[in-house]
Amino acid sequence: MASAVHILGIRHHGPGSARRLVEALDELSPTIVLIEGPTDASDLLPMLADPAMVPPVALLTYAADDPARAIFWPFATYSPEYQAACWAMRNGATVRFIDLPAAWRLAPPEAPESDSKEGAEQSAEERPSQEANPLERDPIGALAQAAGYEDSESWWRDVIEENPAPGPVFAAIADAMSALREGAVAEGREAAREAHMRLEIAKAVKETDGGVAVVCGAWHAPALSQKVSAAADKALLKGAPKQKIAATWAPWTSPRLAFASGYGAGVAAPGWCVHIWTTARAQIATRWLTRIAASLRGDGHMVSTASLIEAERLAMTLAAMRGRPSPGFEELREAAIACLCFGDALLWSTISARLLIGAEVGAIPHNVPLAPLLEDLQREQKRTRLKPEALDRELAIDLRSESGLDRSTLLHRLTLLGVAWGKLAETGRTRGTFRERWVLRWEPEFAVQLVENLVYGPTIAQAAAGRVGAKLDQASDLKQLADLVHAALVAQLPAATERGIALIEKRAAQTSDCAELLAAAPPLAAILRYGQARETDSAQLNGLLTRLLIQGALALPYAARGLDQDAAKTLCAIIRAADGAVALIDLSEVERAPWREALETLVHDGQATPLVAGAAARLLYEAGALAPDAAAILLGRALSPGRAVIDAAGFFEGFFEGAGEQLIHDAALREAVDCWMQTLDGDQFVEYLPLFRRSLSNLDRMQRKRLLDALLGRVETSLARRALLPDAAAIWPAHFARLSQILTARPADE
Repeated sequence: MASAVHILGIRHHGPGSARRLVEALDELSPTIVLIEGPTDASDLLPMLADPAMVPPVALLTYAADDPARAIFWPFATYSPEYQAACWAMRNGATVRFIDLPAAWRLAPPEAPESDSKEGAEQSAEERPSQEANPLERDPIGALAQAAGYEDSESWWRDVIEENPAPGPVFAAIADAMSALREGAVAEGREAAREAHMRLEIAKAVKETDGGVAVVCGAWHAPALSQKVSAAADKALLKGAPKQKIAATWAPWTSPRLAFASGYGAGVAAPGWCVHIWTTARAQIATRWLTRIAASLRGDGHMVSTASLIEAERLAMTLAAMRGRPSPGFEELREAAIACLCFGDALLWSTISARLLIGAEVGAIPHNVPLAPLLEDLQREQKRTRLKPEALDRELAIDLRSESGLDRSTLLHRLTLLGVAWGKLAETGRTRGTFRERWVLRWEPEFAVQLVENLVYGPTIAQAAAGRVGAKLDQASDLKQLADLVHAALVAQLPAATERGIALIEKRAAQTSDCAELLAAAPPLAAILRYGQARETDSAQLNGLLTRLLIQGALALPYAARGLDQDAAKTLCAIIRAADGAVALIDLSEVERAPWREALETLVHDGQATPLVAGAAARLLYEAGALAPDAAAILLGRALSPGRAVIDAAGFFEGFFEGAGEQLIHDAALREAVDCWMQTLDGDQFVEYLPLFRRSLSNLDRMQRKRLLDALLGRVETSLARRALLPDAAAIWPAHFARLSQILTARPADE
């Protein structure tokens, strides 16, 4: 006798749909449960019932020869497919997938099928350029919208769950889908999917005398009930692409179950779905409002018990006015805004994402066959006690502790692999080099990125070292090599660090490019700075950095000649960074001497580009190698009327860029600048006004007032008034009358 086949059309990730499905399975007691999903991953389905499997999780399939081609099939606790698999394992039923093999979807891009329409279960990461038909993606959502519901779960609860008989519910869904599909003909990949599922159903019928339950997206229910010959279905599957795949389970996150993440088969509010699934029907409204109140109170807002009572009453009244049996998502939201947020929708928006989206991250059992890098990541997360979370979380690390250093090392190694689980915020300027601040946020696609790095090694440490090694081979200059060595050091990759240092020494011996030599100094200086918290050969690095600085210093005077504006600015930035490296590390006076001599040569070299010469003079002045009186004389000569205005402006910009505060404290410098500015005619002054503004842009409002006070000879006589010094007329005679008029008026802001 032919087995009974029950087509149970569900809504992907629908808690109400999952509840009705479990009720139907309890009543039907099938011996085989067939689920929409890739047939070549069926052997992983039973693992969903493992108690250590904590949704949300995702079935990850990827091409064995190219892990970058990957597909996720996410499952939440409230997903009907997840509940169907768990029911089958609890009741001893056979369970397997029946959709097209993942190999079809993971075929290389040149395969003919690569342009076909993708199924509704794929997420944006898989095929971001293709979008499913809205009806096909969420047909139940379309029915809810047609009925005037904003949230399809509220519609399902009102219209479907009120029906006490599970069987007729799914028959009614099939009838509704037949009406929605009327006149539509499946084509391409979609037709092949439904043909493959019909063949798998027929195969299951032959295997058992018991019942067969088919759990599929509601959209497919009418097509799977059609009588189509096996020959016709097989004809649609001819020419299937060949692709070897690998499959495993990977943790997923609540935010990535939402439509907003780009996941085509997602839901609007995963947090709301969890609430519906875990809460008794009679308590849904009360507990949801309680959660809203808790979030508001957690943010420091006052929410009284009376307001909660009024919010629930308002939600029930709104539901009654709209002819709904109980408050749904819309009514509860509007009641919360009115009664708990005092009508302020902006206040609701500050907590809505936390409530509606959630931050849950799934977990998978240790016996799941993972890709080696994923297994190693799980071990490292457990060892370092770093739990993946879906929302931003700050982490302060003290590198002096073993646990802190281990955490930092793991995060730096993952960064080298392109897995940005943690982003370095700052290193803790107030506590030396021993602290790091990270912002952690786990994203599901990190699993794919790790799989892509399998070519470099089976563990995170080996893969990070392998990837750094590959980048070292491709580095085109000393700066890139130095940056990679610094990254390898902080990631505790000694072999890669030593290899990088050797490559720097080799390339440094082969180049005379000043900019390249000096650009490599800051990363190497940072390595020496880290030497107190991480193991490194300080003597070797110190010697290498000294050689680079000496070579760069010898080439600098020649590199600074005849530069255009852009090239001069680039060289100035390199010189400032190199000077910072010199100040950062512990060099003797003999070792610093070549660098100081190179800067002095630039200052007095008539052929040096004025912008670069000005920057060099400023560095000498800050280091105390140029006395204030000597600096004033130098500046006066550089800005003298006999020098071309464009050259004087370049020297001025190089000297004062980002350091305008020096003018507040140094009268000699102010006088030199003032004398030069008075030689400019009106057109010249207007032409260079943007330069002056840029040079003094680092001054805040109070600093600018102090500069004007120092320049104009103003002294405070009270908090509200300022006056001119008695000899102000001698300080600035050309403008004394006008300044007296301005300063005798009460400032507008006082």
